[in-house]
Amino acid sequence: MPTLPSSIEAGAQARAVSNPRAAAPAEPYGEARSQVMSAPRFAAALAEISSWPGYARTPLVALPGLASALGLAQLHYKDERGRFGLRSFKALGGAYAVSNVLRRKVAAAKGLPLASLGSADLLSGAHDDLIRGETVTCATDGNHGRSVAWGARLFGCRCVIYVHETVSQGRRDAIAQYGAQVVEVKGNYDDAVRHAAQQAAANGWTVVSDTSYPGYRDIPSDVMHGYGVMAAEIGAQTPEPPTHVFVQAGVGALAAAICADFWIRWGERRPQFVVVEPLAADCVYRSLEKGEQVAVQGSLETVMAGLACGEVSDLAWAILREGANSAIAVDDRYALAGMRLFANPLAGDTPIVSGETGASGLAALLAVRDHPALAATLKLDASSRVLLLGSEGDTDPAIYREVVGRSADAVLAA
Repeated sequence: MPTLPSSIEAGAQARAVSNPRAAAPAEPYGEARSQVMSAPRFAAALAEISSWPGYARTPLVALPGLASALGLAQLHYKDERGRFGLRSFKALGGAYAVSNVLRRKVAAAKGLPLASLGSADLLSGAHDDLIRGETVTCATDGNHGRSVAWGARLFGCRCVIYVHETVSQGRRDAIAQYGAQVVEVKGNYDDAVRHAAQQAAANGWTVVSDTSYPGYRDIPSDVMHGYGVMAAEIGAQTPEPPTHVFVQAGVGALAAAICADFWIRWGERRPQFVVVEPLAADCVYRSLEKGEQVAVQGSLETVMAGLACGEVSDLAWAILREGANSAIAVDDRYALAGMRLFANPLAGDTPIVSGETGASGLAALLAVRDHPALAATLKLDASSRVLLLGSEGDTDPAIYREVVGRSADAVLAA
């Protein structure tokens, strides 16, 4: 059997919780959840996004060596690094929501049926007189803001992105390269979310966020349906459903979108759904544990920058409350070890460039290796076929090189 390198520092912690309110396998997705996310809207997002210039299905990578070393039957990794050149799955959500914001603005201003306007119409130049006067904005840990900025540049409107204090300079620069104005906000991610909403209200801008709150649902719903493109691709790429899917949370938008699509797609054959979070920003974990939304306070500081969120989105919670089977919170050191292991694969496996957040699913599996009692909570065993969502690649190349010891190009050339 292949062996894993001994790469975890002594004392790295992890904990897992089973969701006592998880829906039984036979429970249908149902009408109430369809009001949040639905099959027709997932299909509409796929049709629209797959028509964009540069669209290509991202790979689903089999890792048999790593699966064997971890005591699993199968292990697959959905590699989002190549998504529209943004190195992150976020391109599917923020930019799709931007396109819908602009479609609604143009339809309302010109008295056109919304259904008659697609992305091709926005890109044609016929509506530039209106589009150039619009401004979109959001708060970000890095990747969502990059997607919104890219979408704004693609479709031709103005963009202002708010980042909190610990967002790295590399991630700020990656947003600015798309022409967005990047503004720092004191505090954590949730402080930046509130500030973006205040500035949008004061200036007549449109917030394009992946987190929802009372009175703000339509745009986050668009974002989440965009994320469903990943699930649709996975459904076409795998001959059978996995038994387990590990999905990173943040505000829960990606996790809820994947959970909803798989529930609709596979019904009672859907996988065990495991939410992964950092120890310092475990709002979904605590919410599942308590049975209601729990906000995590403090700095939320974690190397998994895309997961440094303290509050679950209302829309995401409506799905995860019963759709998630369990949650696991992991030490940052497991994420860093996961990055290195992906870059230095076991014999027969493909090298993968994964950022800190992208490696969180492998971080969870490494934590289970070190804390075997967690396997029972997550219902993992030797027959498990596990899917990991590689949400990002080297979104900050300098940090990636520092962690892994060489560049992404060097890793992929090895």
